[in-house]
Amino acid sequence: MGKMSKIRVLIAEDHALVREGIIALLAHYDDIEVAGEASDGIEAIERVRKVRPDIVLMDISMPKLGGFEATVEIRKTCPEVKVIILSQYDDREYISRFLKAGISGYLLKKAVGSDLVNAIRAVKRGEFYLFSSIASEVVDGYLGRYNKKTVKEDYSYEKLTDREKQVLKLIAEGYSHKEIASCLNISVKTVITHRTHISEKLNLDSRTALVKFAISKGIIKLET
Repeated sequence: MGKMSKIRVLIAEDHALVREGIIALLAHYDDIEVAGEASDGIEAIERVRKVRPDIVLMDISMPKLGGFEATVEIRKTCPEVKVIILSQYDDREYISRFLKAGISGYLLKKAVGSDLVNAIRAVKRGEFYLFSSIASEVVDGYLGRYNKKTVKEDYSYEKLTDREKQVLKLIAEGYSHKEIASCLNISVKTVITHRTHISEKLNLDSRTALVKFAISKGIIKLET
């Protein structure tokens, strides 16, 4: 293949060793090139705007903004950029949330290298790639065949705006109002307003309650 047809990929992953492993793997394929790297969600958004890759390989669990929050922002500001999620979690609610955010692929980290390359090529062709043992169940759910209990449980989170979801993630990660303001390039007053709206919509007052909610929804994961 000629240089013009190379698939430009940006890797958003907070573990340097994992990034280096992916870069080494992709180096073996003439039709793919690494266009950039990012180690957290904020950096991923900035790099995507700068280098405009074809595809972002997005880790879910990153510091500051995670993969979900970054994906929502990228899909909004750079809709032509496709996102493939890299996750160690084979979780129905997780995958469903990412489907709604407009991802083009979901790949488990335990998948082999050839799966990653197949996913990149499929997504570049405009296809959808879902590598998961619960793939059919998730797609059924996305098409509206979940039971009512599941829909009801997830409803409170879906009431939050995209920005509120970002603020919730950062609050749950333990960042202060000042740090969140700096991270999202907004004022402390705006952060406090978002925090108030989040508390009202979720009916949760304390940081502890918000953290528990974030864990229960898979917004943050406890390191094991």
